[in-house]
Formats: sequence, structure tokens, C-alpha cells
Amino acid sequence: MKIPHITKPILGFLLLFTSVACSNRQGKEEIIVFHAGSLSMPLHKLSKAFSDDYPEMKLVTEAAGSVASARKITDLHRDADIMASSDYVVIDQFLIPDYASCNIRFATNSLVLAYTDHSAYAKEVSTENWLEILKRPKVNIGVSDPDADPCGYRSRLCLELAERFYAQDSIVDRLLTGDHCYVRPKETDLVSLLETNTIDYVLIYKSVAKQHGLNFVALPDSINLSKPELNAWYATASVDIRGKTPDEVIHVQGEAITYAITVLNDAPHQEAAWTFISWLLDPTKGGKIIKGCGQEPIYPAKVNSCKGLPADVLSKTILID
Repeated sequence: MKIPHITKPILGFLLLFTSVACSNRQGKEEIIVFHAGSLSMPLHKLSKAFSDDYPEMKLVTEAAGSVASARKITDLHRDADIMASSDYVVIDQFLIPDYASCNIRFATNSLVLAYTDHSAYAKEVSTENWLEILKRPKVNIGVSDPDADPCGYRSRLCLELAERFYAQDSIVDRLLTGDHCYVRPKETDLVSLLETNTIDYVLIYKSVAKQHGLNFVALPDSINLSKPELNAWYATASVDIRGKTPDEVIHVQGEAITYAITVLNDAPHQEAAWTFISWLLDPTKGGKIIKGCGQEPIYPAKVNSCKGLPADVLSKTILID
């Protein structure tokens, strides 16, 4: 039967629609990941490697401060499969038990003072004099928002510990108030301010400084929040941040930096999400990439008691209280 000329464009559209629909059905399963800004570069590399191993799956990532990421789930009720936080406490405080059941601690980090060759006194700054450099006139410093990002409240904890360590008063107030201090939602937002010479120094994670090729001063272990064995000392510093509601305040004590990840209770792609978690915790797969990005993976990963943890994930973890 000959098809009238007028119907050919319609037929072509129908064929195209059918082709696209079939293509979508055959597309990759998307795993939605909300994550800390400091995990942006690692997750970019993890995403590519994971899709190489699992061509039928794809990570869809969205960066923000860890607290802000958690609030996307609790306040905005956004759909997600995985939440990866730069502080395991954020998952405990905001997501468990209503939104997640497990809290898997998988990596560590430390704070450093990052700068560029164009920063004020770049040729002078060192582990011995960094604090005095920051106090000089017209030296600008950047930190992230403590209500949105753990790096923000960790920066304040670091400086509070520095007051005790160096026996100097009012370091926090002097450095983090006034026009010389710039605050941004997450730590990676500060990198561009460094690169454009808007600020001279930023308290940031060592991994982020390495990933962006920044110069940095290694801070003493007593204040860089890197050593779990110093947790009793770190806990002498504390800061209050905004809680789940405007009237709630969460009291955060100093503790060694520990990254954590969880699969949400109502994850749209829960099985695929657990496949990624298992792959992430493998020292020859995701763990190798994490280490290459400047963080130290935790082997085996530490997890709170969790019903229904898949066997392949359980085999890569150790249960803690």
C-alpha cells in the first residue's frame, strides 16, 4: 500500500520517538549521589572507573557542603540514593534513623593552610610562623560556612585548638571576623578565590589542596584534626551549628576527620547503590582512587550495627558500637 506523502513526516516522527524510547529503556541505571564538595574530584574519577567496571550503571553526582547535602534530603525531600559526607557525624545527626540506617566510615583527611605563589608573604610562611602571618594587616583568609559545611566548623575547631596549643587568646575572633575573612558555602568554593588573589590563605582539607595543586603549610597534629589518638584533646574544642530546625542547635566537639557514606532507606536504585558502595570499599578499586586523591582509606571500613547490610559490603567492614 502506498503511503500518502502527507503522512511521511508523521511516520518519521513516530519512528524517531520509538527509537528514543527504546534507547532510554536500554540506558544506564543512574545512581544519584549527594556529596561533600571535597569529594568532587574523587567522585569524578570514581564515576568513570565505576562505569568502566559496570557499564550498565552511572553515577549522577551533586556537590554541596555535607550539612547542606543532608538538608536536601531532610528539608527539601530530594530523591537520592547515596549521601557521602566529609563528617560521619552529619549522617548520624541528620539522617539516622529516619532517612538512613547505616553509617560507613571509609576515609580520613587533615586540615592544612593552603595558599598560592601570589599570596601575601608566600615566600615567608611556614609551619612555625603561619599564625603570625595570618595576623598581619591586609592578609585575607577564607573559610567555609560552619552551618553548611564540616570544613567550616572544623576550621573554627582548629583555630580554637591553636589558642590552647600556642597559648594565645582570641585567635578565632581575630581571624574569622572583619572584612579580611571571606566565608563561602563549601571549601571548594574558596579555591577560585585563592586563584584570583581575592584571598591569600584558606583553611582546607589536605586532599583538596593536593588535587588543585595548591601550596600548603602542614599544621601540627595537635590542631589539624588528623589523629584519632588525639580525640580526647580535640574534644576540648567545640562549636555550635544550626540543627534540623531554626530553633535547634547542634553542639559539635573536635574529633579526627572521618568521611562516611550511606545508602538512603528509600533510595530509588538501592541495589545499584550498594553495588557502588561495595566497589568503593575495595582497596583495589575505589579505595585505590581515594588514596590517589590525597585521602587515606579506612580498611576495613567501620560501620555501625546495620540490619540488611549486603554480604559483599559486610565483608569489607568491621562493626563498631
